[in-house]
Amino acid sequence: VQFSLLVLLCGVQSLAVQLPEGTDDKLFGVMSEALLSGLYQDSRFKTGDGKPKPLKLEAIEFLGCSVKDIDAAVKTSQAMSTGVALCKDLVSAPPNYVTPEVLADSAVEIAKECGMKCTILEKDECEKMGMGSFLGVAKGSTEPPKFIHLTYKPEGKVTKKVAVIGKGLTFDSGGYNLKAGMGSMIEMMKFDMGGSAATLGAARTIGMLKPEGVEAHFIVASCENMINGEAMRPGDILTASNGKTIEVLNTDAEGRLTLADAIIYAESQGAEEIVDVATLTGACIVALGGDYAGMWSSSDDLAEALESSAKTTGEKMWRMPLCEAEYGEQIKSKIADLKNIGGKGAGSITAALFLKQFVEKASWAHLDIAGPVWNDKIGATGYGVKTLADYVTNSGKK
Repeated sequence: VQFSLLVLLCGVQSLAVQLPEGTDDKLFGVMSEALLSGLYQDSRFKTGDGKPKPLKLEAIEFLGCSVKDIDAAVKTSQAMSTGVALCKDLVSAPPNYVTPEVLADSAVEIAKECGMKCTILEKDECEKMGMGSFLGVAKGSTEPPKFIHLTYKPEGKVTKKVAVIGKGLTFDSGGYNLKAGMGSMIEMMKFDMGGSAATLGAARTIGMLKPEGVEAHFIVASCENMINGEAMRPGDILTASNGKTIEVLNTDAEGRLTLADAIIYAESQGAEEIVDVATLTGACIVALGGDYAGMWSSSDDLAEALESSAKTTGEKMWRMPLCEAEYGEQIKSKIADLKNIGGKGAGSITAALFLKQFVEKASWAHLDIAGPVWNDKIGATGYGVKTLADYVTNSGKK
């Protein structure tokens, strides 16, 4: 980070970095990725004297490098930093620039650049598939919803099929349970698509790295949560694509409704492991603060894999309990199968338990990144890209 500031402030053209003795491939990869990501500048919405000058840096030389496979390490760090930059671009942009259609266009571009398959399901196609939970959230917006599905397939044998699902609310007004008053953060709800940005960033990285043995599905159910005469109301009952009914007691607990249909879809694609990532609850920020993501999982093996990837890439994560025996009753409705909120306490836990109801056989994990998606000093952090990309890459090695 200090090197990156030096480059940005002094306008240097070349930089030499003395590596610590004993630097291995992993440490070199983390250091070089951090340096490249630290050079990120977002000047899209600046004009005149306020627009940062272009970087003059042309070369970086690493001194005392004893890394065995330097080319592979550099390739990995470049791919990671590219994915992180895409994530930051998407999260930082305001909601009148990044709409569901723009997210879909970004996915199409990734597919073209990386040789992946991209399917965009429009509203009528989602209706035919019975995605009433997702479409219920989208009803209040004039922006058409987009269901995004990117598929990476390796050359050779597939040993594992995984899915990464990102929450894609490009703006969240709260709906009829409007985000209002001090602390509602409605002006920051451009980052409510942070999960989808991390998902697309990870897809970009995987498309560059092309890991062996793993088939990866990157899925985003994208829409806005707005208010009009057709918007879902508190008390409405929605039907998800697996037939389960959901009583909507709070329209501002909308992300889990979009994720429900995305999880069902992911499992229909043959995913053996599903990881969803979302800016889901303020309760997670209360519990863990702004630096840590919360992680819930039905599988110890999957949880350990994600924890290992988070540790390797330097992204902070803490496994949280599901407590289904204690809190599971809170999401049961008297008039439908489920309700979309629990009681006053354990809000992040009951949100995770709600999502778990839509998983049948796959191993599943939920990452709540409401805290680390944004930093008030630096803005969008790019959180999640590196952990998800590392997890997907390692999945093919097992």
